[in-house]
Amino acid sequence: HLHSAHRHSFYHLVFFTEGFGYQQIDFKKFEVKEGLIYFMIPGQVHSWEFEKEPEGYIINFSSDYLSNFLLKPDYLNGFSFFSGQPDQQVLQLSDPVQQVIVNGFEDILKEAKSETPINDDLVKTLLLRIFIEIARDQNASLTNNKHSYNHTLLQNFKNLIETNFATLRLPKQYANLLYITPNHLNALCKDVLGVSAGTLIRDRVILEAKRLLINLDLLVAEIADKLNFEDQSYFVKFFKKHEGVTPEKFRKLNTSNHGSRKND
Repeated sequence: HLHSAHRHSFYHLVFFTEGFGYQQIDFKKFEVKEGLIYFMIPGQVHSWEFEKEPEGYIINFSSDYLSNFLLKPDYLNGFSFFSGQPDQQVLQLSDPVQQVIVNGFEDILKEAKSETPINDDLVKTLLLRIFIEIARDQNASLTNNKHSYNHTLLQNFKNLIETNFATLRLPKQYANLLYITPNHLNALCKDVLGVSAGTLIRDRVILEAKRLLINLDLLVAEIADKLNFEDQSYFVKFFKKHEGVTPEKFRKLNTSNHGSRKND
């Protein structure tokens, strides 16, 4: 019942109808129980340990599966459970919505088992309905603050971090790309998120280091190079300062010794 940490290269969601145990998403621990659904986006790391055999539904789909279907390639970003923030990705659903999404999952399965050729557009539409019903249940409106200037600016900053965290480490570099001052960017982050712009950048670098460390095929020196640290020694000091353990110690705590753990 123990599944070692592994990294997903696709969107992934699981709805549990039975079972109990624990799971980790990007190294944050959550309970597994009936009526719970969790979401993951490409690149995140996941592990779980079940104390009671689970039952439920799993759906995996590629990054372009829905973007090719919709006119808005960033449509999924409107759902908080696709934010990449683990605390927003694990949800306990109300009983009425559980029944609605079970019906949705069953309709998808029915289409897959049909003797007629599968209608992929129907499957995509059913999947989108599941997302919208869950968002409504969580009061996570697609349009809530979606078009405010500060929300847009903050989302653009996060997108830039996601693309450039390995090469751009200073808030002023991102402020230049956003055409605002570093003070404005920092004030925005503190007002909305309660942390500095520098902390967001640093945390993303550390998260990527953790994700890479579970791949036993990579040497610590190679990870330091991938993240553009001057040398392994500087990377080790940086990691230990913020995590309290060395990269090697973190790796031992979060992997088994059964060889490499490649992406799914």
